[in-house]
Amino acid sequence: MFGDWGWRVPFLISAVLVGLSIYIRLKLEESPLYARLKDQGKASHNPALESFSSGKNWGLILFALFGATAPEGVVWYTGQFYALFYMQTVLKIDYVTVYIILMIALTAAAPFFVVFGALSDRIGRRNIMTAGFGLAVITFWPVFTLMGTFKDNPIVLTILVFYLVILVTMVYGPIAAFLVELFPARIRYTSMSLPYHVGNGVFGGLVPAAGASVAAMTGIALSGLFYPMAIAAIGVVVSLSFLREPYHHVKIWDEVGGAPPLVPDQP
Repeated sequence: MFGDWGWRVPFLISAVLVGLSIYIRLKLEESPLYARLKDQGKASHNPALESFSSGKNWGLILFALFGATAPEGVVWYTGQFYALFYMQTVLKIDYVTVYIILMIALTAAAPFFVVFGALSDRIGRRNIMTAGFGLAVITFWPVFTLMGTFKDNPIVLTILVFYLVILVTMVYGPIAAFLVELFPARIRYTSMSLPYHVGNGVFGGLVPAAGASVAAMTGIALSGLFYPMAIAAIGVVVSLSFLREPYHHVKIWDEVGGAPPLVPDQP
């Protein structure tokens, strides 16, 4: 009985979160940069038209998609969701054990989102993300191979999944700041939304289905990794060949002709 309708319960409960998020958003003020942009009359009157009618901006959107968000999406989905799928479906590990492994690995790796985000302030966003893409290309296959070798050892499996999630933190921790610095403030939200959501929702979201399809066609379980490895490799090439490092070239406050406002000391 519960199986017929129980899956609807989380969606109904989420209505509370939707209402809460709307309330929080209505109470939030605009960012200081965008508020100053509006005060100076420099805000875009039609950000969609301005974003998508500019060849230069389309170039940035495509570079952001193939050099940052699409490879970030596949690394993220492989490190968490495909790892779960692989352990349950291919290695036939008990689902309770799989979820405990993921819970421990995700909890242990979570602080590294902050670590790599902060490190990107010092050495640049692109460098860290590209390193994560490159490591994904060269280590996904051996890591998943080791999963098969140690499928009866939860400790080793936890370490392997922890490593996969570390790659996720490398590519995801800096990406928000990277996208913010890549696009001009007057059309930033509209411009960055397309590559971000396509990169994660489409390219990342296809990881389980694409991996399962490739594995079914080839008869080789690990061949499902070809898709995320190929997208991550494209990310390395595009980011190194075409994408500038925004951290080193763009001062976002230059758009409004001044430094950011000083934040008063908190008591």
